[in-house]
Amino acid sequence: LPPLAGTCYQQAKQVLHAAVPDRLQGRERETGILRQFLREHVLGRRPGSLYVSGAPGTGKTACLSRVLLDCKDELAGSRTVVLNCMALGSPHGVFPALAQHLGLPVATGRERIRSLEKHLTAQGPMVLLVLDELDQLESKGQDVLYTLFEWPRLPSSRLVLVGLANALDLTDRSLARLAAHPAGSPQLLHFPPYTKEQLTRILQERLGQVAGDPVLDTAALQFCARKVSAVSGDARKALDVCRRAVEVVELEVRGQTLLKPLPGGES
Repeated sequence: LPPLAGTCYQQAKQVLHAAVPDRLQGRERETGILRQFLREHVLGRRPGSLYVSGAPGTGKTACLSRVLLDCKDELAGSRTVVLNCMALGSPHGVFPALAQHLGLPVATGRERIRSLEKHLTAQGPMVLLVLDELDQLESKGQDVLYTLFEWPRLPSSRLVLVGLANALDLTDRSLARLAAHPAGSPQLLHFPPYTKEQLTRILQERLGQVAGDPVLDTAALQFCARKVSAVSGDARKALDVCRRAVEVVELEVRGQTLLKPLPGGES
């Protein structure tokens, strides 16, 4: 495989990985809402909660990760804890995990929750708690979710809670009691599936970072975007399909290079 060709395929596969890019195509509105929420609540020292919903691959985690990176200096005076609920052994596992991140002594059962409540209502910097895969915390009676979403409403609370989940109706279905409070339910932000145009722009922007001739034809990118948007609108799926296509082309080129006749007519 010629060194240059090898480099262009390697670069293409690298940029098609589902890493967090510098700018998220088609998610300008959602990014702006997330940034505004963090500024109003964390920097403005106003406890509150935000529920972010959307199907897998619609950019929820990527957007929030990008905003947290962009606002790193602004949020330096507060405490940020990010937990993936999929990694917890059980819904109640969120409490010891949070206590550990906050440096609280080991406790069990109700004592652990009381210790956390005391810490989150005492004097100190604002605490931003991000819970990814929040639907993993659904339990009998929803006591875990209710406890977490009621903490920002405690007197003198300094907690700002951001939960991300696939289900659009989790708050209506599992947290209906919250709406009865004067403060109401958490603020909602929904990420719709990506459209064909948005997926095309995402793929073009990624592959535009590779020097030289385009590795994948524009018509092929549009075909991929159309198929993925019709099924799921999942950007990660579109990136995976294109990365696999580049791997196939790379193997074909490698095979053709190996089979070329040697100079001088040698077999």
